[in-house]
Amino acid sequence: MQFTHLNERGDARMVDVTAKQPTVRSATAEAMVACSPDVVRALRDGTVPKGDVLAVARVAGIAAAKKVPDLLPLAHVIGVHGVALELTIVDEGVQLRADVKTADRTGVEMEALTAVTVAALAIVDMVKGVDRSAEILHARVTAKSGGRSGDWTRNAD
Repeated sequence: MQFTHLNERGDARMVDVTAKQPTVRSATAEAMVACSPDVVRALRDGTVPKGDVLAVARVAGIAAAKKVPDLLPLAHVIGVHGVALELTIVDEGVQLRADVKTADRTGVEMEALTAVTVAALAIVDMVKGVDRSAEILHARVTAKSGGRSGDWTRNAD
């Protein structure tokens, strides 16, 4: 197996994408924050002491998607042209989904994953005073499109 982020000596490197043509690409990621029934009730009622949890989490996730190259040392600086972050209160907590789009030389899977994980962290931060057991159960890329490798969708679990 050839690792694209390693040179011939095995040293980490940033892959050179200079010659690649920009194309339209997208990625979707999801995460789940599990919370106590009391927190779910407070989220639905809008009575979490720290304020509007979903609004803060949404803005945190969108901002984070644009910061990926600052967080991941081998990630490329790309134009993040669209981020939609959907947060849904469910009986178990909050389900998160990010859809990220670009027209650039590399994909946005890490941007979508970063959006949902940082949004999930914001939720945990805002409810931890009420529910210390709140936890992020999973975060995963569920689909991507565009680029040389084409389209991909995660199989249903």
